[in-house]
Amino acid sequence: MSRKPSFANLRTAAPAPKTPAADLLHTQAAPVSDEAKDRPKAAATTRPESRVGRKQIAGFFTPDMSFAMHMLARRQGRSLQSLMAEAFNDVLRKHGESPIGE
Repeated sequence: MSRKPSFANLRTAAPAPKTPAADLLHTQAAPVSDEAKDRPKAAATTRPESRVGRKQIAGFFTPDMSFAMHMLARRQGRSLQSLMAEAFNDVLRKHGESPIGE
C-alpha cells in the first residue's frame, strides 16, 4: 500500500521554475486603495445553500463505526448527515431535552 505524500517532502524539493505568465501576474497588479484595505475580505469560495446558517459537528470514530453508518445511509437512501441528525435527536430525547428536528 502506498503512502500519502507528506508536506515534509517539500523541504527537500526544488522550487518550481518561474514562468513568464507568473511574472506578468505580479507586475500587472493594480494598487490597492485605502478604502479597499478597510473592507473585510470575502471568502474565496461561497458556501453551498445546504450549509448556510449551519455549524459543523465532528468526531473521530472507529473504522467499523464509519463503515456501518455509511452502509446504513446507503441502504436507506439517506445522507450520513441525516442519520447523524436522527441520532443526535434521539440522544437529546433520551436526556430529557427537546429534539431540534433538523
